[in-house]
Amino acid sequence: MIFNIVRGLHILAVIAWMAGLLYLPRLFAYHTHAAAGSELDETFKIMEAKLLRIIMNPAMIAVVLLGGILVWFDGLRVLETPWMATKLVGVVFLLLWHHYLALARKRLAAGRRDRSERFWRMTNELPFLAAIVIVLSVTTKFGR
Repeated sequence: MIFNIVRGLHILAVIAWMAGLLYLPRLFAYHTHAAAGSELDETFKIMEAKLLRIIMNPAMIAVVLLGGILVWFDGLRVLETPWMATKLVGVVFLLLWHHYLALARKRLAAGRRDRSERFWRMTNELPFLAAIVIVLSVTTKFGR
């Protein structure tokens, strides 16, 4: 019973985190067009900061903690399976991408436009590609 509750909460946290990982780059794409110091620029700064602080960061922490609990329930030997190694590579990518987005938000808030709208639109789908790999790894449990 507890395992199923933890698994359900883990899935909900993943959904919230993925929503943020997919939405924040889209906000950046629009933000690149806002003139520094304008009302629109200030609105994007608030939206981006709140998305990261209120939704993405707590969801990411919940994903990691709940995922760790699930590994503990399954037994640490699950970490030796090919499907779990693949999943963890995807999770590490998402953690690094999250960190990159947090740094990019700070640069945009400081008025720096280091990346183009095109960059943000093209990289917007990276978390979804990682999610495909992660979900298929978990659902097929290949190499078990």
